[in-house]
Amino acid sequence: MPDRAATLEILRDGAISIVGRVIGSSNNALFVTVACPDPGPREPLAAIYKPTAGERPLDDFPDGTLTRREVAAWHVSESSGWDIVPPTVLRDGPYGEGMVQAYVEPDPTVDVVELITSADPRLRRMAVLDATINNTDRKGSHILPVDGGRHIHGVDHGVCFSPVPKLRTVLWAWRGQELTADELDGLRRIREDLDGELGATLRSLLGRTDARATIRRVDSLLKSERFPLPSPTWPAIPWPPF
Repeated sequence: MPDRAATLEILRDGAISIVGRVIGSSNNALFVTVACPDPGPREPLAAIYKPTAGERPLDDFPDGTLTRREVAAWHVSESSGWDIVPPTVLRDGPYGEGMVQAYVEPDPTVDVVELITSADPRLRRMAVLDATINNTDRKGSHILPVDGGRHIHGVDHGVCFSPVPKLRTVLWAWRGQELTADELDGLRRIREDLDGELGATLRSLLGRTDARATIRRVDSLLKSERFPLPSPTWPAIPWPPF
Protein backbone atom coordinates (compact mmCIF):
# COMPACT_ATOMS: atom_id res chain seq x y z
CA MET A 1 0.00 0.00 0.00
CA PRO A 2 1.28 3.55 -0.73
CA ASP A 3 2.06 5.85 2.18
CA ARG A 4 -0.85 7.42 4.05
CA ALA A 5 -0.95 10.70 2.14
CA ALA A 6 -0.78 8.95 -1.23
CA THR A 7 -3.42 6.42 -0.14
CA LEU A 8 -5.83 9.19 0.82
CA GLU A 9 -5.20 11.02 -2.45
CA ILE A 10 -5.97 7.89 -4.45
CA LEU A 11 -9.09 7.12 -2.42
CA ARG A 12 -10.39 10.68 -2.85
CA ASP A 13 -9.55 11.31 -6.50
CA GLY A 14 -8.91 8.01 -8.26
CA ALA A 15 -11.31 6.35 -10.69
CA ILE A 16 -13.29 3.54 -9.05
CA SER A 17 -13.75 0.21 -10.83
CA ILE A 18 -16.10 -2.36 -9.32
CA VAL A 19 -14.73 -5.89 -8.98
CA GLY A 20 -17.60 -7.53 -7.12
CA ARG A 21 -19.87 -7.54 -4.12
CA VAL A 22 -18.67 -8.57 -0.66
CA ILE A 23 -20.70 -11.68 0.09
CA GLY A 24 -22.57 -11.49 3.39
CA SER A 25 -22.54 -7.71 3.60
CA SER A 26 -25.83 -6.28 4.84
CA ASN A 27 -25.23 -2.90 3.21
CA ASN A 28 -24.11 -3.77 -0.33
CA ALA A 29 -20.39 -3.38 0.30
CA LEU A 30 -18.45 -3.60 -2.96
CA PHE A 31 -14.85 -4.66 -3.51
CA VAL A 32 -13.28 -2.15 -5.91
CA THR A 33 -10.00 -0.90 -7.25
CA VAL A 34 -9.14 2.79 -7.27
CA ALA A 35 -6.72 4.00 -9.91
CA CYS A 36 -3.97 6.45 -9.10
CA PRO A 37 -5.21 9.87 -10.34
CA ASP A 38 -1.74 10.81 -11.66
CA PRO A 39 -0.02 8.95 -14.50
CA GLY A 40 2.63 6.63 -13.21
CA PRO A 41 3.58 3.05 -12.48
CA ARG A 42 1.58 2.66 -9.28
CA GLU A 43 -0.89 -0.21 -9.20
CA PRO A 44 -4.57 0.50 -8.47
CA LEU A 45 -5.46 0.48 -4.79
CA ALA A 46 -7.80 -2.24 -3.51
CA ALA A 47 -10.66 -0.77 -1.50
CA ILE A 48 -14.16 -1.27 -0.13
CA TYR A 49 -16.89 1.01 -1.47
CA LYS A 50 -20.17 1.25 0.45
CA PRO A 51 -22.65 3.49 -1.37
CA THR A 52 -25.11 5.31 0.82
CA ALA A 53 -27.88 4.22 -1.55
CA GLY A 54 -27.19 0.59 -0.62
CA GLU A 55 -27.71 1.00 3.12
CA ARG A 56 -30.29 -1.18 4.83
CA PRO A 57 -32.61 1.05 6.92
CA LEU A 58 -32.31 0.59 10.68
CA ASP A 59 -34.77 1.51 13.41
CA ASP A 60 -32.17 3.09 15.70
CA PHE A 61 -30.01 5.07 13.24
CA PRO A 62 -31.13 7.81 10.84
CA ASP A 63 -31.42 6.67 7.23
CA GLY A 64 -28.53 7.49 4.95
CA THR A 65 -25.96 8.06 7.71
CA LEU A 66 -24.07 4.77 8.02
CA THR A 67 -21.39 5.57 5.47
CA ARG A 68 -20.75 8.90 7.19
CA ARG A 69 -20.36 7.09 10.50
CA GLU A 70 -17.68 4.91 8.91
CA VAL A 71 -15.78 8.02 7.84
CA ALA A 72 -16.26 9.63 11.26
CA ALA A 73 -14.75 6.55 12.93
CA TRP A 74 -11.64 6.94 10.79
CA HIS A 75 -11.26 10.56 11.82
CA VAL A 76 -11.45 9.62 15.52
CA SER A 77 -8.98 6.78 14.96
CA GLU A 78 -6.60 9.23 13.29
CA SER A 79 -6.92 11.64 16.20
CA SER A 80 -6.02 8.88 18.67
CA GLY A 81 -2.78 8.20 16.80
CA TRP A 82 -3.42 4.46 16.91
CA ASP A 83 -4.12 3.78 13.19
CA ILE A 84 -6.91 1.34 13.93
CA VAL A 85 -9.35 2.23 11.14
CA PRO A 86 -7.87 1.99 7.61
CA PRO A 87 -7.82 5.21 5.54
CA THR A 88 -11.42 6.11 4.73
CA VAL A 89 -13.03 8.90 2.72
CA LEU A 90 -16.50 10.07 1.75
CA ARG A 91 -16.82 10.64 -1.99
CA ASP A 92 -18.92 10.14 -5.08
CA GLY A 93 -18.69 6.74 -6.78
CA PRO A 94 -20.41 4.60 -9.41
CA TYR A 95 -23.56 4.41 -7.28
CA GLY A 96 -23.41 7.88 -5.78
CA GLU A 97 -21.97 9.13 -2.51
CA GLY A 98 -20.43 6.52 -0.30
CA MET A 99 -17.60 5.45 1.92
CA VAL A 100 -14.37 4.28 0.28
CA GLN A 101 -11.88 2.54 2.55
CA ALA A 102 -8.47 1.05 1.81
CA TYR A 103 -8.77 -2.72 1.77
CA VAL A 104 -6.89 -4.64 4.45
CA GLU A 105 -6.00 -8.29 3.86
CA PRO A 106 -5.85 -9.97 7.29
CA ASP A 107 -2.98 -12.28 8.13
CA PRO A 108 -4.48 -15.81 8.08
CA THR A 109 -1.77 -17.09 10.42
CA VAL A 110 -3.18 -15.03 13.31
CA ASP A 111 -6.08 -16.61 15.21
CA VAL A 112 -8.53 -13.80 16.00
CA VAL A 113 -10.55 -16.04 18.31
CA GLU A 114 -7.42 -16.70 20.33
CA LEU A 115 -6.63 -12.98 20.48
CA ILE A 116 -10.07 -12.29 21.93
CA THR A 117 -10.38 -15.22 24.34
CA SER A 118 -6.86 -14.72 25.70
CA ALA A 119 -7.46 -10.99 26.31
CA ASP A 120 -4.49 -10.15 24.13
CA PRO A 121 -3.35 -6.63 25.14
CA ARG A 122 -2.95 -5.70 21.48
CA LEU A 123 -6.75 -5.36 21.38
CA ARG A 124 -6.99 -2.88 24.27
CA ARG A 125 -6.65 0.22 22.08
CA MET A 126 -9.47 -1.02 19.87
CA ALA A 127 -11.67 -1.52 22.94
CA VAL A 128 -10.96 2.08 23.97
CA LEU A 129 -11.80 3.33 20.49
CA ASP A 130 -15.06 1.36 20.53
CA ALA A 131 -16.02 2.91 23.86
CA THR A 132 -15.23 6.36 22.44
CA ILE A 133 -17.36 5.97 19.32
CA ASN A 134 -20.06 3.85 20.98
CA ASN A 135 -19.61 0.92 18.61
CA THR A 136 -22.64 -1.33 18.65
CA ASP A 137 -21.22 -4.06 16.40
CA ARG A 138 -17.63 -5.07 17.22
CA LYS A 139 -17.65 -8.63 15.94
CA GLY A 140 -14.58 -10.81 15.75
CA SER A 141 -14.80 -10.68 11.96
CA HIS A 142 -14.32 -6.91 12.13
CA ILE A 143 -10.86 -7.37 13.70
CA LEU A 144 -8.09 -7.63 11.09
CA PRO A 145 -4.56 -8.48 12.30
CA VAL A 146 -1.77 -7.86 9.80
CA ASP A 147 1.95 -8.56 9.64
CA GLY A 148 1.84 -11.47 12.07
CA GLY A 149 -0.35 -9.51 14.44
CA ARG A 150 2.14 -6.67 14.87
CA HIS A 151 -0.71 -4.35 14.00
CA ILE A 152 -4.48 -4.82 14.22
CA HIS A 153 -7.06 -2.92 12.20
CA GLY A 154 -10.77 -2.60 12.89
CA VAL A 155 -13.45 -2.18 10.20
CA ASP A 156 -17.24 -1.90 9.80
CA HIS A 157 -18.11 1.15 11.88
CA GLY A 158 -21.44 2.06 10.32
CA VAL A 159 -23.41 1.68 13.54
CA CYS A 160 -21.38 3.93 15.82
CA PHE A 161 -21.82 7.36 17.42
CA SER A 162 -25.38 6.94 18.65
CA PRO A 163 -26.10 9.41 21.47
CA VAL A 164 -27.81 6.52 23.29
CA PRO A 165 -25.45 4.05 25.06
CA LYS A 166 -25.24 1.03 22.74
CA LEU A 167 -21.76 -0.42 23.23
CA ARG A 168 -21.89 -4.01 22.01
CA THR A 169 -18.60 -5.79 21.49
CA VAL A 170 -16.62 -9.00 21.89
CA LEU A 171 -13.89 -6.97 23.65
CA TRP A 172 -15.08 -6.99 27.26
CA ALA A 173 -11.97 -8.61 28.76
CA TRP A 174 -10.90 -5.36 30.44
CA ARG A 175 -14.31 -4.16 31.63
CA GLY A 176 -13.93 -1.93 34.68
CA GLN A 177 -10.13 -2.13 34.64
CA GLU A 178 -7.87 0.90 34.77
CA LEU A 179 -6.78 2.50 31.51
CA THR A 180 -3.06 2.67 30.84
CA ALA A 181 -1.10 5.88 30.41
CA ASP A 182 -0.94 5.21 26.65
CA GLU A 183 -4.71 4.78 26.45
CA LEU A 184 -5.36 7.94 28.44
CA ASP A 185 -2.95 9.86 26.21
CA GLY A 186 -4.89 8.71 23.15
CA LEU A 187 -8.15 9.83 24.73
CA ARG A 188 -6.63 13.21 25.58
CA ARG A 189 -5.56 13.68 21.97
CA ILE A 190 -9.11 12.91 20.84
CA ARG A 191 -10.60 15.25 23.43
CA GLU A 192 -8.34 18.11 22.43
CA ASP A 193 -9.18 17.60 18.76
CA LEU A 194 -12.91 17.49 19.55
CA ASP A 195 -12.59 21.15 20.54
CA GLY A 196 -11.13 21.87 17.11
CA GLU A 197 -11.04 20.28 13.68
CA LEU A 198 -12.26 16.84 14.74
CA GLY A 199 -15.32 18.32 16.41
CA ALA A 200 -16.13 20.34 13.31
CA THR A 201 -15.72 17.23 11.15
CA LEU A 202 -18.05 15.15 13.32
CA ARG A 203 -20.67 17.91 13.33
CA SER A 204 -20.46 18.06 9.54
CA LEU A 205 -20.70 14.29 9.09
CA LEU A 206 -23.12 13.38 11.90
CA GLY A 207 -24.70 16.51 13.34
CA ARG A 208 -24.34 18.31 16.65
CA THR A 209 -26.14 15.75 18.81
CA ASP A 210 -23.84 12.85 17.95
CA ALA A 211 -20.75 15.07 18.15
CA ARG A 212 -21.70 16.30 21.62
CA ALA A 213 -22.37 12.74 22.76
CA THR A 214 -18.86 11.79 21.66
CA ILE A 215 -17.43 14.57 23.81
CA ARG A 216 -19.44 13.32 26.80
CA ARG A 217 -18.17 9.76 26.32
CA VAL A 218 -14.54 10.86 26.13
CA ASP A 219 -14.97 13.10 29.18
CA SER A 220 -16.49 10.18 31.08
CA LEU A 221 -13.62 7.85 30.17
CA LEU A 222 -11.04 10.44 31.17
CA LYS A 223 -12.80 11.08 34.46
CA SER A 224 -13.15 7.41 35.44
CA GLU A 225 -9.82 6.34 33.89
CA ARG A 226 -11.40 2.92 33.47
CA PHE A 227 -12.89 0.78 30.75
CA PRO A 228 -16.71 0.90 30.75
CA LEU A 229 -18.92 -1.85 32.06
CA PRO A 230 -21.62 -3.60 29.97
CA SER A 231 -25.06 -2.03 30.11
CA PRO A 232 -27.67 -3.94 32.14
CA THR A 233 -30.33 -2.90 29.59
CA TRP A 234 -28.55 -3.52 26.29
CA PRO A 235 -27.06 -6.76 24.84
CA ALA A 236 -23.34 -6.75 25.60
CA ILE A 237 -22.22 -8.86 22.63
CA PRO A 238 -23.31 -8.61 18.97
CA TRP A 239 -24.91 -11.59 17.26
CA PRO A 240 -23.37 -13.43 15.67
CA PRO A 241 -20.16 -12.58 17.57
CA PHE A 242 -17.97 -13.59 14.58
